[in-house]
Amino acid sequence: MPWFLLGLEENETGKLAQGDTIMSTEFASAGLTAGQLNAIVKKLGGHDMALRFLRDELSVSELILTRPWREEDGVIYFSVTSDGMTGEDWITRLEGKGFRMGDYAKQVLRSPGFKPTNGVTTEVAVLKGMILEENDRTTKKIRAEAARRTLVKPSAELACLIREKFTDKEIEAMGLWRIVAMHEPINDSDDDLDLLRADLSDDCRWLGAYYGRPDSRLDRGSGFAFAVS
Repeated sequence: MPWFLLGLEENETGKLAQGDTIMSTEFASAGLTAGQLNAIVKKLGGHDMALRFLRDELSVSELILTRPWREEDGVIYFSVTSDGMTGEDWITRLEGKGFRMGDYAKQVLRSPGFKPTNGVTTEVAVLKGMILEENDRTTKKIRAEAARRTLVKPSAELACLIREKFTDKEIEAMGLWRIVAMHEPINDSDDDLDLLRADLSDDCRWLGAYYGRPDSRLDRGSGFAFAVS
C-alpha cells in the first residue's frame, strides 16, 4: 500500500493493521489504482493538505486558493517577479538561506550570459514531462512543443526565482522531481551548454545545472519552464 494511504488511515482511525483491509476494499470498489490515488493526493497539495481536506478543515476551493500555482491539462502555471539580483547576488542569497548549488550552476550564474532584470513579472508555464512521449523529451523537441503552444524562452534567472518560491514538497505536489528553466543555454567551463534547474533533494533545496544541448534527454519526472507569451 502506498505511503500516503497508510498515513491517511492511521490518522483517521488509529488502526493501521485493520485499515489496510478497509482501505484496499474501498479502493477496489472505487476502481482506482494506487497511482491514481497518489495523483489525487498531489492534486490536493500533498499529504498534509489532503489530511486537512479529509478533516473538513479545507474545502476544495480553499485548497486551490492556498496553492501558489494552478494546473491545466498537464501544464503548471504561476508567476514570479524579478528584483535585480545578479548571478553573484543569487549565490549569496540562496546559500545564505541554506540552499545548495552545484559547481556548474555557479558557473552559469557567474557567466556574462546571465542577464538579471528588475521588477519584471513573468507568467510561467511548466510543461510536465508526463504529457510528452519519451522520444519527445529532448530539449529540441520540448522547445518545439513550447513554440506550438506559443510559449517563449525565459531568462536564466527564472530558475533562481522558482527555486526560491517553491519548497521541495510543493514541487513534489506538482508531480515533479525537478523544474528546468528552458532559457538560452549558457556555456560552462567545460564548454558544455547548461540549463539551470530546481531539483528535489533529501536534505536541502538544490539549484543545479543540466546539459542544454538540442539532443539532451530529460525524464517524465521533469518539468520544463517557459514564459507565457
